[in-house]
Formats: sequence, C-alpha cells, structure tokens
Amino acid sequence: MGGGASTTPTPSAKVSAIFIYPIKSCRGISVSHAPLIHTGFRWDRQWMVVNPHGRMYSQRVEPKLALVEVELPSEAFLENWEPTQESYMVVKAPGMQALKVCLSKQEQEVADAVTVWEWTGSAWDEGAEASQWFSDYLGKPCQLVRFNTASEVRKVDPDYVKGQHDTLFTDGYPFLLASQESLNALNEHLKELISINRFRPNILVEGCEPFSEDIWTEIKISKFSFYGVKLCYRCKVLYNVPPIIMRLKNWST
Repeated sequence: MGGGASTTPTPSAKVSAIFIYPIKSCRGISVSHAPLIHTGFRWDRQWMVVNPHGRMYSQRVEPKLALVEVELPSEAFLENWEPTQESYMVVKAPGMQALKVCLSKQEQEVADAVTVWEWTGSAWDEGAEASQWFSDYLGKPCQLVRFNTASEVRKVDPDYVKGQHDTLFTDGYPFLLASQESLNALNEHLKELISINRFRPNILVEGCEPFSEDIWTEIKISKFSFYGVKLCYRCKVLYNVPPIIMRLKNWST
C-alpha cells in the first residue's frame, strides 16, 4: 500500500485489519479478506434499524445497538459467492434469543421513505420477526430494513468526490480508514486505553506516522486504488475522547 505521488518518498503502510458492519450502528465483523463491490465492501451497512417514520436509529441515540453482534457465514466473504435460502445473518444481543435473517433476496415488502441523513428512498422490510426482535430489544417500535439495490441508488456527496460513486447505509462514503499509529498516539493521552472499534473504520493500516493518513489523497491496496476525499470527524459515539484523533479519512474507489 502506498500514498499518492509527490516529490518526497512515497509513504507506505500495510493493511492490518478489515472490518465490515452489516447492520448500521451494530457491532462490526473482523475479517481477513472481503469482496469489493461498487458500494464498498460487500455486506457493509446493507441493513439498518429505523423507527416507525423510517428514520435511522444509531448509537448516537440508541447506545444499546453497540451490543448487537452480527454473524455471517464464512463463505459470505468469498468472491462471487451467492447466498441460498439456507444462508442467514445471525443477530445476537444480551437477553435476546438469536435472530436469523435470510441473506437471499426473496419476495419482500418494500418500506418507503427510509431516511439516512440527507437521503430518502425505499428499502426492503426484513419482516415482522426482525421488527419485533429489535422493538423488544430497544423497547420501542423498530423495523429492520435492507437497502433496495434493485431500484435505489445513493450517491456520495459530489462536493467531495468527482465521478459516479455510490454507497448504501453508511454515513456518507464507501470506506473509512484509520491507522494503528494514530490510535497509539491517542492512547498516550488517555488514562484508560481504547481500541480501534470505537472509531468503526473499514480499513486499519499500520507502519506509518501517526495521523499521516489525514493527508493521503490516493492509496493502492493490491490492484485497487482508493481516493481520500474527506476527513471524518467522529461523533459522540466515541464518548469523551479528546479531539486529537476525532477524525478519520473517508475513501472512495
């Protein structure tokens, strides 16, 4: 992996971890490899929990979502793998029975006017059982929806990215990148160490200078090129973390 062209030596680092968050604001999955599709890593933020008006629930207002674990079959991360009617996402949380959500797109009801930040569109309703599960867990009416890739497109902000780039239920961009060195530098200022999962990146790299990823404009990982388009100032999901690392880099392929 390297940075963009310059008159100085090209910085280098290596990918040390990949994270995928199938359900927005729920726990991520650490994987050794993941297929790339035009909206980011496959399975990343394909699902979202919404209120009766279709607006997203996130850890910002529902911190219990941080305890929701998501499991996918290991073969789901193989290139060109397609789910069957026996392929499931398994959702777990304290005090709850496991919820199984079929990965295969079946005949599903469409939920209209689903909203994440500035975008509104339709999504697939994952059914009464999933809605009841999240309603029971959060103690308020909920619905689990899946991005309707058959009819909806969500573009990234054209003020920051040129060309045609899409995303699903992310906050704004297909990828979020951070470095281990930046986290280490932050932890030097903290009494209680924190881990990288507090920042919810998709790609973690190591072997660079702290915060150097803030100024990278292009990186190459294997045969793929990624473009750094915008710093991400992390929200109160991080709780009282000093502003020294309240930013990560958003990336598009």
